[in-house]
Amino acid sequence: MAEQEKRQVYGMLIPLGGGDPIPLLKKKLLVGRRESCDIVLRFPNVSAHHCELTIHDGYWYVQDLNSRNGVKVNGKRVKVGEKRIDPDDVLSIARHKYRVKYDPQKLGAVGPPPDDEVATVFRKSLLERAGLVKRKRQQGEVPYEAESDQPRRIRADEELGDRISRQHSKRPL
Repeated sequence: MAEQEKRQVYGMLIPLGGGDPIPLLKKKLLVGRRESCDIVLRFPNVSAHHCELTIHDGYWYVQDLNSRNGVKVNGKRVKVGEKRIDPDDVLSIARHKYRVKYDPQKLGAVGPPPDDEVATVFRKSLLERAGLVKRKRQQGEVPYEAESDQPRRIRADEELGDRISRQHSKRPL
């Protein structure tokens, strides 16, 4: 049973410039240059954690993770939130283009595809949509801190803490 789940393919990314197809083996995939990503794209213009692909209600969606060179679906840049990828759409990650192949009915879709905006609105909290809360942190990432008028305090070992204290005491208020 476990082997059957591992081998299930939820779709394929077909490189338009030639190359081997990339199977979509999980319902949530991190795409980027780092070896820790689910789909590793070894190109210098691809960010370490470039984008995330997820399945919702039988359809694939892409979310740009603040990459430097962006993500496009059919030539339109994905700016905020998620963008639905329909079967045979062209997904551009940096400047690398892939045709997305999958069958929504096999992934659980019923009826016509949901409206992109409505689906995104109900999937995220108000704070997430307003950009006040970032995605869940990966191990080792620094937590998001809202900007304020107060100086930000940094916890560090004693030596670094002393150095920071000396720097702050020299600055005029």
